[in-house]
Amino acid sequence: MLISPIAHIEAIDRHMLNHALIAWEHKMGPWRRPEYGTPWFHGLFHNGTLIAVTAAAPLITEKVCGLGRADAIELGRVCAARPHLCRPMLRLWRELLFPNFGHSWAISYQDAVLHRGDLYRFDGWSQLGKSSSGTDARSGLKGRKKVIWGWRLPGAVSETLDDEIVEFVRERVADERRQFCLFERSAPE
Repeated sequence: MLISPIAHIEAIDRHMLNHALIAWEHKMGPWRRPEYGTPWFHGLFHNGTLIAVTAAAPLITEKVCGLGRADAIELGRVCAARPHLCRPMLRLWRELLFPNFGHSWAISYQDAVLHRGDLYRFDGWSQLGKSSSGTDARSGLKGRKKVIWGWRLPGAVSETLDDEIVEFVRERVADERRQFCLFERSAPE
């Protein structure tokens, strides 16, 4: 006896993505990015019901942590109907979808105030840096402090360059941590 699949991933359109982001109350809201190339929207379905989404697109800025648009794409949204579904959606995106996009790196920004970074850390991503954005010209919302996470596709053509970038960033992050620790120790009680 044949049974239909319990779960599957498929490409979705912007309307379906935004409907899910709004319904599930994603903190960044619907996807309103300007087009810098073709975006990739995907949904995870369980028994025909959409339960998780991802949205990825070319980098907005020319470079992020030394990675250019030819090297990396940005995973701009991971959202699910229930919190514990984000982790399997991220893993499936990284393992099954991202390798088809033709880039050696994926980066994602984590809001440092709202999240601890566990989603990316537990999935094996590397912390590449930190950033703080200014006021969003589209919404007028004040920018947030963010952590930049990166995933390198194993066996990517530019692995030597990528190793140099990761080592440089790790050294920079370690320096920042040392400075922060020194600052904390010297602060008056």
